[in-house]
Amino acid sequence: MQVVPYTFILLTCLFAPLAWAAAPSPAVGETHGVAHTPSAAVRDAGHSDQVRYTAWYPAQPGVQQQPLTIGPPGAPLFVAGYSAVDAPVALGRWPVVLLSHGNGGSARMMGWFGTALAHAGYVVVAVDHPGNNGVDAMTEAGSILTWNRADDLAAALAAVQADPELAPHVDAGRLGLVGYSAGGFTALVAAGARPDMSRLAAFCKASPKDGVCMPQAENPEMTLERRMAAVATPELAPWVARSAEDRRIPNVRAVFLMAPAIVQAFEPGDLAQLEVPLSVVVGEADAIASPASNSKVIADANDNARLQVLPLVGHYDFLADCTELGRERVRELCEVKADKQATHQAAIQQARSLFDSALR
Repeated sequence: MQVVPYTFILLTCLFAPLAWAAAPSPAVGETHGVAHTPSAAVRDAGHSDQVRYTAWYPAQPGVQQQPLTIGPPGAPLFVAGYSAVDAPVALGRWPVVLLSHGNGGSARMMGWFGTALAHAGYVVVAVDHPGNNGVDAMTEAGSILTWNRADDLAAALAAVQADPELAPHVDAGRLGLVGYSAGGFTALVAAGARPDMSRLAAFCKASPKDGVCMPQAENPEMTLERRMAAVATPELAPWVARSAEDRRIPNVRAVFLMAPAIVQAFEPGDLAQLEVPLSVVVGEADAIASPASNSKVIADANDNARLQVLPLVGHYDFLADCTELGRERVRELCEVKADKQATHQAAIQQARSLFDSALR
């Protein structure tokens, strides 16, 4: 385990050119598509097997970028970066990064990160996990069958490789994984770690007040008791029985995690066997995915892991920037004690350091 001094990252961010308040150049393109996977039909409220994905990529010069916003038209709650929809892809073959959002999040919510990496020369493919995103209805299956989120990433990658516009410009042999919160669990599964959900259940029984075991703000009705009842139903039991299957995605060379959650589902010995470089960033004040029971468990178990703990930073600091209206209407997601731009820049810099080394 390597622990990186926060002051070094912060000073680098503060004295680097901060052009993130305006659209950066070169431009970032954005396109949308639909992939398919059987487990999506179990998790989606309408039983669709579709997985929506967004791809951000380096675009050819001269395109017009627009802000990525989240919320009602004309009254956005979040701003998540800049992109040019369906812009021509810049010439070259670019490394690929698969991005998994947190519980109840969305691909768009992670646009601040995806567009930054696309700006740096990566194709970033982010999904809306069925039954567990902020656009569609949340479902019990979407909240429980978290290991099947790795299927979504694999399906989206296959769809991008079949896309006539993107495929000539992606190099899926140079592949990275990124996950935030529950997406950190997803990334670990996609990297080859196999969860033991009975281990997580035992942990939550012993530590019911741990943030991962408590109902989440995005789905407050989903108590531990409700989860335990749902996993035994005829609809979900066959899928739960397959939770420990190998869902690794080939050619993964590095994994970057932001405030990873549900780490207690993994045996430390299983985490130790992950051979690719791991880089983890988490907030010291994270009460949702406590560093002690999540990020530090990864760092202690795996010698390849690099851990960065950011002072004053909480769990939701890794969401997109809030507008003034957002700070009024979704206060629980927008209140921060640290400089959010500095937090984002620290995460971007750490991810770039990892991926530039592993994928270039």
